[in-house]
Amino acid sequence: MDPQAELAHLQPNHAYLIAIDSDGCAFDSMEIKHKECFIPNFIKYFDLQPVAKYAREAAEFTNLYSKWRGANRFVSYLLALDLLKERPEVIARNAKIPQLPGLRAWMKRESRLGNPALTQEVKRTGDADLERCLAWSLAVNESVANIVYNVPPFPLVRESLHMISQWADIIVCSATPHEALQREWEEHDIARYVRFIGGQEVGSKKEMIELAIAGSRYDRSRALMIGDAPGDMSAAKSNGILYFPINPNKEEKSWQVFYDSAALRFKNGEYAGDYETELIAAFEKSLPAVPPWQ
Repeated sequence: MDPQAELAHLQPNHAYLIAIDSDGCAFDSMEIKHKECFIPNFIKYFDLQPVAKYAREAAEFTNLYSKWRGANRFVSYLLALDLLKERPEVIARNAKIPQLPGLRAWMKRESRLGNPALTQEVKRTGDADLERCLAWSLAVNESVANIVYNVPPFPLVRESLHMISQWADIIVCSATPHEALQREWEEHDIARYVRFIGGQEVGSKKEMIELAIAGSRYDRSRALMIGDAPGDMSAAKSNGILYFPINPNKEEKSWQVFYDSAALRFKNGEYAGDYETELIAAFEKSLPAVPPWQ
């Protein structure tokens, strides 16, 4: 079954829905994936060797240490290129930074920003920019498969999943490819707690939540997104559901808060309001919009 259709037809077992992001939220995998897999291939496939130091800094900022943390790979790495071409040190080296107009055009007309949709578009158009981006994206996936394993969930993730699965339907809502998600959740024996594993092939996180709650299957006040990035919060709020932030660099503490108090507050209808607002304020403060070199 098409994954969108599968999610759209998922029938509730409980009155509550909890959507959970994966990389950087459930798993401590953001740093290793970007620093060891994404960024080396970014430098290689986009010919950024002359400015490798600055390319790495730009990509780490957009993907790990800014309000764009957790965005789709094509969105965040295109932003890294845009930041890179404006940096004085890069301009001084006369470095040629790819503009990728083909990718920009594709992103405007496509919501499923993943390899399957990109592969189809490459076959349809033969666009050189899209071919280059697909080669990079496939190389990233290969690197992730070769390098990223034995990375466990954050402390208390397993215990939290076991606890909430008793009274809530859980779905994985991620921008990571499905193959990697399935492998990671099964490798650590936590896939058994979730009803659906949704990756970039399904669509955006906003679309996944919309599909999950369509037809009033869940009261929006009884639906919650757990995430570590502003895009996760946006996906939740645009669908009128609650949001629990996993704060970057304070993930263990965040999961402790969820396990000790936030989960039961949500179940008892005591989460919305000042409690959620305070958590979100601390979360937003931790992710800047302006890079440190500007």
